[in-house]
Amino acid sequence: MNDKDQKELGKTLWAIADQLRGSMNADDFRDYMLSFLFLRYLSDNYEAAAKKELGSDYPDPQAIGNGGRTPLSVWYAANPDDVAAFEQQMRRKAHYVIQPRYLWGNIVHLAKTQDRDLLDTLQKGFKHIEEDSFESEFQGLFSEINLTSDKLGKKYEDRNAKLCSIISELARGMALFSTEADTLGDAYEYLIGQFAAGSGKKAGEFYTPQPISNILSAIVTLDSQEPKTGPRRKLDSVFDFACGSGSLLLNIRHRMKDAGGSIGKIYGQEYNITTYNLARMNMLLHGVKDTEFEIYHGDTLKNDWDWLRETNPARKPRFDAVVANPPFSYRWEPGEAMAQDPRFKNHGVAPKSAADFAFLLHGLHYLKDDGVMAIILPHGVLFRGGKEADIRKKLLTDGHIDTVIGLPANLFFSTGIPVCILVLKKCKQPDDVLFINAAEEFVKGKRQNQLSEAHIKRIVSTYQQRPEKPIERYARRVPMQEIIDNDYNLNISRYVSTAETEAEIDLASVHAELSTIEKALAEAKSRHNAFLIELGLPPLP
Repeated sequence: MNDKDQKELGKTLWAIADQLRGSMNADDFRDYMLSFLFLRYLSDNYEAAAKKELGSDYPDPQAIGNGGRTPLSVWYAANPDDVAAFEQQMRRKAHYVIQPRYLWGNIVHLAKTQDRDLLDTLQKGFKHIEEDSFESEFQGLFSEINLTSDKLGKKYEDRNAKLCSIISELARGMALFSTEADTLGDAYEYLIGQFAAGSGKKAGEFYTPQPISNILSAIVTLDSQEPKTGPRRKLDSVFDFACGSGSLLLNIRHRMKDAGGSIGKIYGQEYNITTYNLARMNMLLHGVKDTEFEIYHGDTLKNDWDWLRETNPARKPRFDAVVANPPFSYRWEPGEAMAQDPRFKNHGVAPKSAADFAFLLHGLHYLKDDGVMAIILPHGVLFRGGKEADIRKKLLTDGHIDTVIGLPANLFFSTGIPVCILVLKKCKQPDDVLFINAAEEFVKGKRQNQLSEAHIKRIVSTYQQRPEKPIERYARRVPMQEIIDNDYNLNISRYVSTAETEAEIDLASVHAELSTIEKALAEAKSRHNAFLIELGLPPLP
């Protein structure tokens, strides 16, 4: 399926969602919609692997008839003694197993025939996938899908009928396209973006706009010490400690593979349970095996992931790349013990009013010495005083802040404020800070402003080339002494102003021009008054 078809599939599914959700709000309906798309993906992928495994023994779908039986259900019925061995092989090759009655094809058949067992079958199927399908248990994967909710209907029959309608329409929409399993991930991404656009401020909890995601992923996949040399050949590990739906991690994975490189395991952490489940589905939907990623549900600021709190330095997790789009100026309660937390004790604890630097220091703590970190933060971190000024000074003194990138306002669904990207390294080579003031370059939109491909390319290219000479009104390498002289204030406009210089005025030339105009006015007035006197009218004073 080409890019155009993928986008059209996304639009078709979005139109169906908009039509079917009725009085249900977009956030609630999102969970149903994306879960069914996820089930479709798992089923397609599994059936394709089963067909390859069984070869000529795989039943011909055309010969089965229209009774709703899937090829695997026919094979299971005919080969009961071989099922256990087959499933063991499928766990090894496809990394999961789905019982035939829970496959999308059977679910669609139940929906189209208005079968009263659809709801019950879905409930059992979701539980089967959570607990039995994968070697790693995906407990709670569908926990936000309440199939007994009154929003679907007050009685079982009403809820069942509503689900029949939703699933039938989704199946009809997807049948209009050649939905190869690996393209459903792109449709899923499109829908996440559409639901984010419709949910306003809540969208910041789970979605980083694609253009900004592209900037971060491009930066962290370049060679960390010599970006000019191009992309890294391998990233062993990548971490996003506020991963939302996981789109940023997937973007990095795609970029590495497109550049011919390889990526090891990707790690994410997410506090919101609904978004945590979205992220796990998103990984699997994009063909990331359950052994190739780990998403943890927990509080990043409290650092409650036991694995990250490893005290043995030899076993402490460290990452080649760290990225994040944490909640802006999040209020938190650090407590006195936080001053001794290994993440903060060398730099200080962020104030209660804004956890921005707490998030930053968390990521920096787990960055490898030759790694690179890119984090999206509000502009306030660049100039706010108090504890934040002390942390900023320490980061600059230690040489950890490599680049400051200012972005335009109104790029996010969740806020209209302008934001910045900070690029941090533990072993930074240049003894300066690169400032890129990209705040004036954007495409104005009705609801959100947009960054074009050209805007993104210019930002990334400027970071990569780190030009010796300033780029007027756009970028400049600023020596540390100048930053020290500015009391460690990183306000971008202090170093790269976008104000246009006013043209010099030649006063002598202007004076001569005004004199000529005054003379012409006097002559015109004299001629006009002569006509008035001739007509017997009073002249102009």
